Amino acid sequence: MPKRIRLNEKSVREAPLIKGRDYQVFDTEVRGFAICKYRSGNRAFTLDYRSAGRHRRMTIGRWPEWSTTAARERAKELRREIDAGADPLGDREQGRDAPRFKDLIDRYIEEHLPHLAPTNASDQKSMLRKLVEPDWGNRLVAEITPSDVEKLLTKIAAGRARPSKAKPNNRARKLQGSKPTPIRANRTGEVLRKMFTLAVGWKWRADNPASGFRRRLENERERFLSKEEIGKLAEALDAAEDQRAATIIRMCLLTGARVGEVRQARFEHFNLELGSWSKPATTTKQRKIHRLPISAEVGANHRRFRAREALAFWCWHQPRQATRARSSCQRPFWRPRHVGLWEAASQDCQRDATLHSECGLGCR
Repeated sequence: MPKRIRLNEKSVREAPLIKGRDYQVFDTEVRGFAICKYRSGNRAFTLDYRSAGRHRRMTIGRWPEWSTTAARERAKELRREIDAGADPLGDREQGRDAPRFKDLIDRYIEEHLPHLAPTNASDQKSMLRKLVEPDWGNRLVAEITPSDVEKLLTKIAAGRARPSKAKPNNRARKLQGSKPTPIRANRTGEVLRKMFTLAVGWKWRADNPASGFRRRLENERERFLSKEEIGKLAEALDAAEDQRAATIIRMCLLTGARVGEVRQARFEHFNLELGSWSKPATTTKQRKIHRLPISAEVGANHRRFRAREALAFWCWHQPRQATRARSSCQRPFWRPRHVGLWEAASQDCQRDATLHSECGLGCR
């Protein structure tokens, strides 16, 4: 078999098999273009060239999927690119090793989220794993466009069907219709904008496709408990077995504070002489010290708990663990279906702080 001929379909088809080794037959028309006959009997068109002093061999395609004429035309195109200074095989390898979006998610979770508050970090991680990774996980970071960002955020804003909280019969759970979630879409857009900013700094892409994403209109939740509902809540709190957890809810109603701020309150944060409560920056949403006046009822509650928990640092600590703050107060008495408040959330206590005095919600 000659080493160099003008390749055609007949010469490629009749190339003999040499047992124990592969060999090439080069084309006389295009420099470096050849047919490679493998010891397995398969054939493939290749192009040999040099780039930056290195010998490179690029596979164009297998025969007979690629005809000799099509492979020669492709070899001519590649040869023109090589003569212009390109490295086609290097570009192909670089694209194969380019970071994908799931790699960006992993690095973002590993390097950036540890600097955020635990709750915020957990929320962002869940958002990325459940809403973004299923759609973009295997895509290259460099190929995401602003239109891709808009399409994804539109899908998130449309919402999805969720299981109903009520159980109509046996253990069946009916699916509710999808509800729009524009706030979730906006938060996802903010996370994506930060991720692509970091990707630009990591040299994973040159621009930020989420820098100008379209923000959806947000309608804040406005749910106020009626006097009747506050009365039901008061009865549930009085009947609760865990009065520490019940008092946390009462404190939310009395002060308008968030549940997490009350759970992590310490005796030293209260100044009864001035009638104030200084919430440290580590517990507030704004990450700033927040001072607010407290009522005589809150002060009396503080004194009773201080006398009862003389050796504790936390006002409401874990049961049988006085050195740890309360981790949760989500007891059955507060779940809406047990109290008859089907749409209320613990955050609504912040908005009803001014109504507690009319319904006698004393703190035990």
